[in-house]
Amino acid sequence: MNKPQRDFALSLEFFPPKTPEGVTKLAAVREQLYPLKPEFCSVTYGAGGSTQSGTLQTVRSILAEGQEGAPHFSCIGASRESIRAQLAEFKAAGIRRIVALRGDLPSGFGAGALGEFRYASDLVRFIREETGSHFSIEVAAYPEMHPQARSPRADLLAFATKVEAGADSAITQMFFNADAYFRFVDEARALGVNIPIVPGIMPITNASGILRFADACGTEMPRWMRLRLESFGDDTPSIKAFGLDVITALCERLLDAGVPALHFYTMNQSATVLELCRRLGR
Repeated sequence: MNKPQRDFALSLEFFPPKTPEGVTKLAAVREQLYPLKPEFCSVTYGAGGSTQSGTLQTVRSILAEGQEGAPHFSCIGASRESIRAQLAEFKAAGIRRIVALRGDLPSGFGAGALGEFRYASDLVRFIREETGSHFSIEVAAYPEMHPQARSPRADLLAFATKVEAGADSAITQMFFNADAYFRFVDEARALGVNIPIVPGIMPITNASGILRFADACGTEMPRWMRLRLESFGDDTPSIKAFGLDVITALCERLLDAGVPALHFYTMNQSATVLELCRRLGR
């Protein structure tokens, strides 16, 4: 049974395809998702900007389709000049929104070669100094702490520093524990952070993949959920059905609490996000 109609803001995340077939497939996926009227579509890129050209190409396609596209933009290993040049390229392309990140260290990348920007807050501050209010800047938030942070408090203060540097909005790392999100928001507000903190939502369609990703990024997978997923083995239909139920319930709790929007990590697929939104009455 469909839920009552519920209008909520949402955004979508894609990753840049690596093959011509992938480009065609992603274009079809976007077309299927655009009726959801996303506020913007973000496009990731790999460690050290390893897919940077593909990111910009995908964002250009999104803009050409009449949607707002936002490239992920990291600063690890970058110089002020290289960042300045990329900002000019973004402006020339008609981009008005950026997801500003420190970025992950590529494999074999020495800590001594961090470049001129050590933290995402340095990048946010530089973007503001160079371009004023031209770009709307999204930053990352970690309700369960960034894996490399010294402590939850240190991570929270780092987040507040990004906001002070000029961030407009934040998107969280995926999480499955709504209480972690609510606690993080409360603590951020107590520090005077007043920007929207949008929950990042990861659909569950593959048990081994989601468990591996959760472990890698420090996201708590509740024990009951982990055991249930493991018990399904290779039963993909059961995994997807369970995933839809769990994530729908998570989104309902977040929406009932008045979150500013939901940000869906689509993994370049449309079916699960469409079904989640249908269940949520969107």
